[in-house]
Amino acid sequence: MSAETYNQRMYDLGSEPSVIRELFAYGMTRKAEIGADKVFDFSIGNPSVPAPQQVKDTLVKLLEEDPTALHGYSPAAGFPSTRQVVADHIRRNFGLPATADGVYLTAGAAGALAIVLAAVSYPGDEVIVVAPYFPEYKTFIENAGCTVVEVLADPETFALDVDAIEQAINDKTRAIIINSPNNPVGSVYSKENLEDLAAMLTRKEEELGRPLYIISDEPYRNITYGVEVPYIPLIYPDTIVCYSYSKALSLPGERIGYIYVSDLMENSHEVSLAVAGAGRSLGYVCAPVIFQRMLESCIDLPSDVEAYATNRKLLTEGLKALGYEYVEPQGAFYLWVKALEDDAKAFSERAKSYELLLVPSDSFGAPGWVRVSYCVGRDVIENSMPAFKALKESYDA
Repeated sequence: MSAETYNQRMYDLGSEPSVIRELFAYGMTRKAEIGADKVFDFSIGNPSVPAPQQVKDTLVKLLEEDPTALHGYSPAAGFPSTRQVVADHIRRNFGLPATADGVYLTAGAAGALAIVLAAVSYPGDEVIVVAPYFPEYKTFIENAGCTVVEVLADPETFALDVDAIEQAINDKTRAIIINSPNNPVGSVYSKENLEDLAAMLTRKEEELGRPLYIISDEPYRNITYGVEVPYIPLIYPDTIVCYSYSKALSLPGERIGYIYVSDLMENSHEVSLAVAGAGRSLGYVCAPVIFQRMLESCIDLPSDVEAYATNRKLLTEGLKALGYEYVEPQGAFYLWVKALEDDAKAFSERAKSYELLLVPSDSFGAPGWVRVSYCVGRDVIENSMPAFKALKESYDA
């Protein structure tokens, strides 16, 4: 059939799934073939910690309500009561004068990012991403008609390279996506690092005569290991937050999150209306209602980080003893491990022969590494060590 009967770009996206999900699908097949206990799947960020009991109890209670009302529409941006709960949460936790008008409920952070990019950019604009970065950023940016501009993080510390970011800014630059804690490295950008970025962006705004937005992608904010995650709207007013409860409350399948347009932004009202318009144009309206209602009771629940902290210790100590190099993660649940050869894809393929599923770094915009997701059962990490040892020995031979 002629390609003119469908969108070629969308066909290409559909026929070439993400490397992460392709590896995850391969793992499901291998588990069915040889048994789940023989496959060490570190491919995808699927939380192994169950959702808090209060989430379950709240959902069960909600299901006793009138089903016509419970499963009916909410307003496009979400229930006013839920938006107010989110704003109150931001006020309590960060001391920022958040209002419900700046909150838009979404189907997770992915939907939030797509909406925000459509709201603040024009086709032909450029959006900066800091590599290594979550690969789907490229898809979201290009779908908005914009060009991705990759800027490498500091190769030693994986902090923001503010000078390199400044050099990448021009009259087409519209925004920069910041992800802290970072997927895939697990780094957390310090307050000083972010203040340097904010000062530079403020200078550039004056030169350009218009806003340069920070889009702060924050699904891992609540999963950290003894470090503080600075709240970027307090450092740089022209910030839009994209938040998801997929990781914080272990609800990746329920797709609930929000956009928050900082009330400290000079044109926050107009940007909030643009967000609402973008949501409408994309069809991203009325986030899952039962989970909006759940948030009203569960928004302040803490994340269960202890299991991830245990896994982090087991994995880093085990790989260190075997001679692997890695970046010590400060947050999230990923370990950024140096591949044992320059070609990360080839290293990942060899790892598969030992039933180790490791995501090569090329799709994250950086060569020579693999991402290891340690949001898995503790037994997976413990049982994988002989395979990691055999993989290492295959290069030492």
